[in-house]
Amino acid sequence: MKDARPMKRRIAIWASAGFVIAGLWAIYAFVAQPPALTSGDPLTALCRLTCPIALLGAHYPISIYTALLANAATYGLLGAAIETARQLKVANPK
Repeated sequence: MKDARPMKRRIAIWASAGFVIAGLWAIYAFVAQPPALTSGDPLTALCRLTCPIALLGAHYPISIYTALLANAATYGLLGAAIETARQLKVANPK
């Protein structure tokens, strides 16, 4: 069995990217002129695409800490799926 450390590291990088992306959207929301990240903001679609918890946050109050952790978990799961598929492709080349 191969060493799993490189795959775990790449998944951690995916999760870290999700955390940073949510953090950058939070900073944008705090410093931008109103209406930041509301229906009047043209960047709302991009925010909801790169930070899926924003879809839920549009209807329910979500703390910044919850959004950061949820986005990190979402990207971590996405990274795990992509890295698993990549490992399967490397193990079974066609």
